[in-house]
Amino acid sequence: MKAVVLGAAGGIGQPLSLLLKSNPLITELSLYDIVNAPGVAVDLSHIATPAKVEGYLPADDGLKKTLTGANIVVIPAGIPRKPGMTRDDLFKINAGIVRDLATGIAEHAPKAFVLVISNPVNSTVPIVAEVFKNKGVFDPKRLFGVTTLDVVRASTFVSEIIGDRGLATSVTVPVVGGHSGITIVPILSQSSHPLPASLTGDARAALINRIQFGGDEVVKAKDGAGSATLSMAFAGAEFAGKVLRAAKGETGIVAPTYVNLAADSTGAKALSGIIGDLEYFSAPVELGPEGVKKINGLGSLDDSEKKLVEAALGDLKTNIEKGVSFVGSSKL
Repeated sequence: MKAVVLGAAGGIGQPLSLLLKSNPLITELSLYDIVNAPGVAVDLSHIATPAKVEGYLPADDGLKKTLTGANIVVIPAGIPRKPGMTRDDLFKINAGIVRDLATGIAEHAPKAFVLVISNPVNSTVPIVAEVFKNKGVFDPKRLFGVTTLDVVRASTFVSEIIGDRGLATSVTVPVVGGHSGITIVPILSQSSHPLPASLTGDARAALINRIQFGGDEVVKAKDGAGSATLSMAFAGAEFAGKVLRAAKGETGIVAPTYVNLAADSTGAKALSGIIGDLEYFSAPVELGPEGVKKINGLGSLDDSEKKLVEAALGDLKTNIEKGVSFVGSSKL
């Protein structure tokens, strides 16, 4: 099983590569970046786990060498957010980076599972899809936007409110919609562990806001020196591990992820009554050997959650259109 990290020398890429190196399902790990990837690879190669590690730079067909034979490609490449910058502000720079990497994947690893971390995910996933369509290799079942950090945050924050951080690894809160601001919709009513009865009104709204804008908390705390890198690396490795386990035949793995709804026409039809004609949405997805096996519905939502979904739809539509339009107006 060959895994690839594109943007492996960055703030997310390095810890993500470390976590993937420790995954026993991975036998080969290829790292790519515009600087330092060979050094990161040598450093990781000294760790006593099965994966052979190699690092490449753009020179001498480095991207081609990185991607050839890949089974799973994770893309954290791009610039980080700075104070006051939204995920959408990142678009102009990161869109070009993701477009060019997607072109390489389409040419050298068209059958790989592709996991997009580069922000803004609501737009970068459509960019990858449009590149793949133009190259004739698009398979919606194999393209994922990684929204796992929203789930990780929700689980962590809910365990804090319950008063037991030890529950953080067992609390599960579905998070749907997208991966920025109000497009992040935590379904608190479906928490695996009931929330305190006192969590109503402003207190509940504050929890929702913290889940939606948790990234701002990190950006502020780092005082302009970076964004959520370590937690994002953890979340990316967590989701990649689930994709790999499903690819190896493990069943019953369900995780929220931002996908093209063409991956499951039945699931898309079930969601259409809630989200209209959106092409992309983050919903609980059952994973299988080919990627998306089934897109599950959102379950029973309370009235406040229905309003949160409705509030997310406008931004999601705009974000998706921006990604599609970028590829249509740019040169591959």
